Parts: sequence; C-alpha cells; structure tokens
Amino acid sequence: MSKQRHLVFGATGGVGSALSRQLKEGGNEPVLIARNPAKLQSLAQDLGAPAHTIDCRNWEQVEALVARLSSEGEPIDGVAVCVGSLLLKPAHLTAQEDYEATLETNLSVAFGILRAVVRPMMRAGGSIVFVSSAAARIGIANHEAIAAAKAGLIGLMLSAAATYAGRGIRVNCVAPGLTETPMTAGLTANEAGRRASEAVHPMGRLGQPEEVARAIAWLLDRDQSWVTGQTIGVDGGLGAALSRRQSG
Repeated sequence: MSKQRHLVFGATGGVGSALSRQLKEGGNEPVLIARNPAKLQSLAQDLGAPAHTIDCRNWEQVEALVARLSSEGEPIDGVAVCVGSLLLKPAHLTAQEDYEATLETNLSVAFGILRAVVRPMMRAGGSIVFVSSAAARIGIANHEAIAAAKAGLIGLMLSAAATYAGRGIRVNCVAPGLTETPMTAGLTANEAGRRASEAVHPMGRLGQPEEVARAIAWLLDRDQSWVTGQTIGVDGGLGAALSRRQSG
C-alpha cells in the first residue's frame, strides 16, 4: 500500500515529535507543523520531512497552509492535532486571560484546523485525531480550565464524526493520563509530586509520549476504516476511575 500523508500540528511537542518519528519509520510522510522555527527545523532535518512554521491559533494561517498543501496534488490522508497547553489551578484562582488562553490553545485551535482540513479531505476521506485528556472524563481536582477545554474537544469530535462520516472522514480522540513530556516537566521533576502522580494511575506509573503516539498513529491509519467517533484512553487506567486497590 502506498505511503500515507499526515499533517502533524504541534509536531515539536513531546507527543507530536514521537508521532512524527513513528509515522516516518512506518513508511509514511509526516508533514511537520509548529510555531517554533528552530525546534521545527531541527526535527525536520532529523526526519527528512517537510516542515511549515505557523501559529495554529491564527485560523487564516492554518487555512492558507492547508490550501497550499492541498494544491500540491497529494491527498491529505490524516491530520493529528497535538497542539496543547496545561493549566492546573482551581477555578477561583484562574484569571480570565488564563482561562481564555487555555480554551484557545486546546479547543479553538482544533476547531480552526478541523474547519480548514475537512474541505480537501472530502475528496478522498481520511482521519482526524484530537488529543483530549483523562481529565475530560473524570473529575480531577484543580483541572477546571483544562478539563473544560479537553471535554470540549470530545464534544467537537463527536459532532464532527457524525457530520463527516458520509464523506469518509473519520474523527476520533485519544485521552492520555499524565505523560512525561517537556510540557509536564514541572509536575514530574519534583520527586514527591511525581510519586503522587504515579499513585493516582492504576498501573502505578506515568505515560510515555511514544505510547500516546502509537494510539494516534493507529487511528490515523486508513486500515482503521470503521473506527470513528471514539475516545481512546491511553492513561494507565486513570480514565476508567480505577484505583490501584481495585485493579490489583
């Protein structure tokens, strides 16, 4: 089967870079998209993959890039939205600008990308994958803003899956637990904090970006042609509200 062309938004993050490597190693063509030019060019040179620097919060930039990529004659087989941020504060300590920035980065970015890519993907179908969170499906203290944004992603995914199924476009989410990436380094660097985070995951450890990336790659692949409207937990059992005692 011919290689598949996948757009990876947020390609320089922990999960995005792991996914880009896995796609390349699998014989596919990842198109790397991020806003940090230095990190992006380093990854692009390492993988020998095309790269584009844009700010994904700007819908006009996203639309222009997707239009340019679509005009190159190759189909867009898949899209992974790995753009995100992390805000851990209770609601009463969350400033309005921090809340709005969290929704913009984690939800509005995904909506803007979806809006841009579905038009060219209607020609031949394909797969779109969002990165939600276990916090969107169970109550975790001090996650109000990020949980709202990530739960919104699941709602967006469900509606889009219904809207575009007839066009052959599959839309799904992965919902990771706490994963060791540069974005979460502040939580995992402290030994006491790390042990506490590990303890709430039934499997007793944190996730690795490669584990989340493998689930995204699986959903992107055209072989999963009957999987749409799903949220797949990659979280060591956290999203199932298990405890280590219950699972032991």
